[in-house]
Amino acid sequence: MNLSNIRAPRKAAENKKRVGRGMGSGMGKTSTRGHKGQRSRSGSRLLRGFEGGQMPLHRRLPKRGFTNIFREEFSVVNLDKLAGLGEKTINPEVLQKAGLASAKRRVKILGDGELTSAITVQAHKFSKSAQEKITKAGGKAEVLQ
Repeated sequence: MNLSNIRAPRKAAENKKRVGRGMGSGMGKTSTRGHKGQRSRSGSRLLRGFEGGQMPLHRRLPKRGFTNIFREEFSVVNLDKLAGLGEKTINPEVLQKAGLASAKRRVKILGDGELTSAITVQAHKFSKSAQEKITKAGGKAEVLQ
């Protein structure tokens, strides 16, 4: 691409619609607003979702569920990822450096995958299967507070 073959983007050459500039323009008199009605008046502004007085969709749909304000978010790590790290002691700091856990969340270990070597894992929570697999491999699962 160089200066000899660049073009303006599509619709760049079109003029802005100038309403209310006389009958000859085709957009005079009512300025494309039609006759009467709420939207034809000056200063008309409707709220998002307003359906002309009909019950709006967000009020027609039923309310459902609730948000638990005490919910705790965990960074979930599977055993196969731990085996791939090649460390003897694994704690949240090691997982953060490896990019497997967030610094803001607590860590939970799940039992997807197999362990071949004995490792010590420190985390905030363990699933039952993860705990069993870690102890079966000769390692320790230590729960942090």
